[in-house]
Amino acid sequence: MLTRRDALCLFALAPLSACVMSGIPGSARTTIILLRHADRTGDNLNSFGVARSENLPNALAGYQLSAIFSPDIPRNLETAKPLSQATGLPITVIPKEFAGSTMSRAYPNGTVVWIGNKGNLRTIWEELGVPGTAPQEYGEIGIVTLLPDGGRQVERLVVNA
Repeated sequence: MLTRRDALCLFALAPLSACVMSGIPGSARTTIILLRHADRTGDNLNSFGVARSENLPNALAGYQLSAIFSPDIPRNLETAKPLSQATGLPITVIPKEFAGSTMSRAYPNGTVVWIGNKGNLRTIWEELGVPGTAPQEYGEIGIVTLLPDGGRQVERLVVNA
């Protein structure tokens, strides 16, 4: 049973969630490709991570990419580098806060890549209103298409090391 306190909390949070989601264009068809940085040992990519990042351009070859985004974390930027070199797209560093709406506003009918970390991938997944779990394992890719009717289409890929 919903208590008065629970109802008040839900009522108080509703405007906040509307603010976050209102940053995502409603009439666009945006595809956001989300993946975790490649395998690492300590703070740096290991040999598996280097191989996986070098295979990323082939894994995403079927997509017409508009942009590559990442937080300013060396292992994420190192993972993105081969994709940047293969596509000629620069790696755009943006804050992880509200990254989903930032990317979808910047490319409302484009396809963008976010190379992140476990925590910010979960946050973006939730921000985009996607059911299920965000990609969390090395090589796991989640492809989210934001549909004009408000729906979400989700596909999964794996990039091998």
